[in-house]
Amino acid sequence: MIHATGPPAARSHDGDDKHDGDDEHDGDDKEEGCQMARRKIGKRARLRLLVGVVGAVVVAGATVLGVTAWGEPEERAVTMDEASRLALSRLTLYQASPAAVVLTAAEGGGVQIRVEGVVDYRTRRGVGRYQVSGASGQLDHGLIIWDGDGLGLAPEPAGSGPAWEQAEHVPRSGWSPRSYTADPLDAGLGLLVRLGADRPDNPLLLAQSGARLLGRDRIDGRDYDRFSGPRAQGAAPDGGPSPLTYWVDGAGALRRVTMRMSGLGTPTTVDLTGRQDGVRMPEAPWAAG
Repeated sequence: MIHATGPPAARSHDGDDKHDGDDEHDGDDKEEGCQMARRKIGKRARLRLLVGVVGAVVVAGATVLGVTAWGEPEERAVTMDEASRLALSRLTLYQASPAAVVLTAAEGGGVQIRVEGVVDYRTRRGVGRYQVSGASGQLDHGLIIWDGDGLGLAPEPAGSGPAWEQAEHVPRSGWSPRSYTADPLDAGLGLLVRLGADRPDNPLLLAQSGARLLGRDRIDGRDYDRFSGPRAQGAAPDGGPSPLTYWVDGAGALRRVTMRMSGLGTPTTVDLTGRQDGVRMPEAPWAAG
């Protein structure tokens, strides 16, 4: 199971996306929004994005979209059976790879980034489409590919089809690759690509590291236990909970992960919606030479 690290200083978004609402300024607001989105996602300016798992956890529970609580138990330490299912969840995700994923990250100031794609946990690569939206609607969109070290962005080619098919038509020079930096999108992508593993975790160590049962929820008609993950290695026994929350079913299948971050009220959410067969991961910009 992935351990959390300590929180970096929170970013300030004071006034970044405030608009006066006057109709005569709608065009200016839209253009300003697009420029802001390109500063965050575009080729010519780098996202000030984040690396690592940060922040303090506030239990997502029934406030997470699409989740309803049922038979809510009292929060407590996990039993060995629960720790075993939590430990198994990374292996079941690996075995279900390539997995369809949806990542939603709040950037502050009303700006939200959504990535819909596929992750192959055997190669630790992902590919998908991203969309940036704000108060004035869609601000930017395109293709995105990522691995354990960073991500690449490219305009979406004309035509239709899955993101991985379109990514195959983007030449190596058409991608704008970069390393992870310090914002919610990068933290979510970095977490997402590390979720699956080719072996289960040690359930005893999970139990001893502070994993807890937080509640039980129903997502899309299926029942899941909601767990907080293990605390960071070396954390005090009476320290705060992990910023990571996991939804795991009775067979050890992982359905959702949320990550709380310092300074942002909305957690980054990763939904894992099932196996996606027939996917070919693009080589660029990872290909050698």
